[in-house]
Amino acid sequence: MNDYIALKKRNTVKIGLKDEDGNVKLDESGHEAFIEFDLEDINLVDNYSKAISLCEKAGTDLKTQIAVINKRKDDKQINSVITKNEKDKVDALKKYYKTIEEAMNLFLGENGFTKIFGKSRYLTMLDDLSDMLEPIMPLLKVNIEGIQNKIISKYKTQDEDVLKDE
Repeated sequence: MNDYIALKKRNTVKIGLKDEDGNVKLDESGHEAFIEFDLEDINLVDNYSKAISLCEKAGTDLKTQIAVINKRKDDKQINSVITKNEKDKVDALKKYYKTIEEAMNLFLGENGFTKIFGKSRYLTMLDDLSDMLEPIMPLLKVNIEGIQNKIISKYKTQDEDVLKDE
């Protein structure tokens, strides 16, 4: 094939990741791990909003499930370590974190949540994620305004002297 079309360079932001000790995280191939945001993606802010909404719903669902479990009579221990209600609480937490992961991947991209946190899950991870994302949120806001302005200028009427039906 002799002919090709080339895509223009997109306005993206790559954010490198570090572990708790400040060491650069590496992916499976040994390359630096990062998450990338396409600042021209018109769905980016909507995906963030959906992710936050899904996380809030997951939190509400978890509280409801835990309340139901706490109100029922606990059965005998399943094994020497954990009772039936305790096992159900652990299962509810696992479901909660799975929902959180799926929701945040809407915004962070495929496997973005796992790139940041690995496979472990802990109670304050959403707060940690919020703190991590805080520096890039102004970029998203400015860029959305820029996209809106580009669309407006591209499609505005060129001839301002045209009569308008009012």
